[in-house]
Amino acid sequence: MVGTLQDKTTLVTGGTSGIGLAVVRRFVAEGAHVFATGRRQEALDALRDEFGDAVTPIRADAAKPTDIATVFAAIAERGRGLDAVHANAGGGEFKSLDAVTAEDFEATFGTNVRGTTLTVQGALPFLLRGSAVVVTGSTAASGTEPSFGLYGASKAAIAALTRTWAAELAPRGVRINTVVPGPTETPGLAGLAPGNPDAMLEQMASGLPFGRLLRPEEVAAAVLFLVSDQSSGMTGSELLVDGGSSIV
Repeated sequence: MVGTLQDKTTLVTGGTSGIGLAVVRRFVAEGAHVFATGRRQEALDALRDEFGDAVTPIRADAAKPTDIATVFAAIAERGRGLDAVHANAGGGEFKSLDAVTAEDFEATFGTNVRGTTLTVQGALPFLLRGSAVVVTGSTAASGTEPSFGLYGASKAAIAALTRTWAAELAPRGVRINTVVPGPTETPGLAGLAPGNPDAMLEQMASGLPFGRLLRPEEVAAAVLFLVSDQSSGMTGSELLVDGGSSIV
């Protein structure tokens, strides 16, 4: 059986854990070669152990231009171009307005906004006609949850940029959309809770219609849809994968 991404070349940033890792697994299962980035060497080594030659792990911080240049140098060396990109690397601390520092602002916007911009910009010479880009947003972009302001603002900026980029990339035959996950069971989310992550995750889950957090694999399925020909009529769109959080 031929996979949806058979013989395609793809890039997933932040591909060593959580949603990014689930996307790497799904892309490989669908026949793609995946360039996957991450900041922790041990996690990148684990990718190589799990996937062998199907994945090219690259140590890179999405917020650093020199690291992004290294990623695209590796892609250029392979000489196949890119059929799909998932600009997923991101993060941020949740702090109330009175606690936010200049360093917090730089870290959150540096990774989420600058990093995403540098990734999509760096991919431009390699994006083949008919290729697709997916950016990871967040339901926090339109929420009012206390302490989510800085993180939500960075994700709102990404959504705005993606709409503009969709108009710019359309003449090239390239689509770009945003996947918008709700609360997802990832190490990154658990790590944001000081002291008692289980209590925070249970509270989040109890507020969702299904009474549980999303699984990374559910978001990965949406990313696959957005890079596949099944979504050929979509660009500049935001696809909610939020477990119904928008209806409560």
